[in-house]
Amino acid sequence: MANRRASITDLAAALKLSPSTISRALSNHKDVSEATKERVRALAAELHYQPNQLAAALRRGRSRMLGVVVPHIQGHFFPEVVHGITVAASKAGYQVLICQSNEDVNQERQHLDLFMNAQVEGILVSLAKTTQDFGHFEQVRAQQVPLVFFDRAVEGFEGEQVRAVVLDDYQGAYQAVTHLIEQGCRRIAHLGGEQHLGIHKNRHQGYLDALQAHGLVPDEALSIICEMNQRGGTQATRQLLKSGVPFDAIFSSNDLAVVGALQVLKKHKRRVPQDVALVGFSNEAFTELTEPQLSSVDQCCGQMGQTAVRLLLQMIQREPRRAAPAASVVLKPKLLVRESSKKVNN
Repeated sequence: MANRRASITDLAAALKLSPSTISRALSNHKDVSEATKERVRALAAELHYQPNQLAAALRRGRSRMLGVVVPHIQGHFFPEVVHGITVAASKAGYQVLICQSNEDVNQERQHLDLFMNAQVEGILVSLAKTTQDFGHFEQVRAQQVPLVFFDRAVEGFEGEQVRAVVLDDYQGAYQAVTHLIEQGCRRIAHLGGEQHLGIHKNRHQGYLDALQAHGLVPDEALSIICEMNQRGGTQATRQLLKSGVPFDAIFSSNDLAVVGALQVLKKHKRRVPQDVALVGFSNEAFTELTEPQLSSVDQCCGQMGQTAVRLLLQMIQREPRRAAPAASVVLKPKLLVRESSKKVNN
């Protein structure tokens, strides 16, 4: 027994009592004598017995568990969203299982299988960037397990038990590019991520529409799809400089890539923001630590996590005749203007 957890069966065998008597004794049931309760409690303490709370919850028909899958827990955004999720879930009396897909659809599938086997009451997911087949989500929907996508959602994936919480990525990008135009920029480059992901597709469209709305013709040479990390931003900016195509601003679909751009520009003696203005997306913590500080679009991290849990619990707790919650929630972005994009009066 030293190599495994003690069970009720172990206590029953040692004390020559039935498992049901052990269970009632541990629950302080009135039908069990105080003497027996004391014997059971003493042995339970000696063997470091811990009740299986999940098994007990499942016997009652409720696991009180929620499953969460995030692409990664690096940077600022996903940790803050997860914090919002855990705070809201804890207040409602739920525990949270958190898994990383590491941007791998196969790991994402495995985590969903784990959650279904653990009989979680609901699942929250932000897609891996390699997810282009959604069969594993079809299985969740088919089993009527409440599912909420956040940030990265499957467009058009609907159902009575499916919801989404997303940022208005289009509007965030539109605001950022409009700001750059108002600062006098006319040749604005865009560093974008994989276009099969809705967040990057919508940010790219916001970029294009903002240019056109202000009478500027988009130049394909200024739009570069790259890895949304520091290395990707570095390579994309080197590519821009090497091409000789003129540009006076960069709008990036995330902050990591724009940090890479900043480093390359400094090495090439391009002043920020005087020569090239920069705006990123996500409002990572480091954006206020760079020189100059980086303008960025805030993604409402904590609000997104708490809203996702609220929608999930509404589905879990909804009575059959009660109206379902809204199909999705779209949060409003906020542009935070800092030194990297203020070109007026320079």
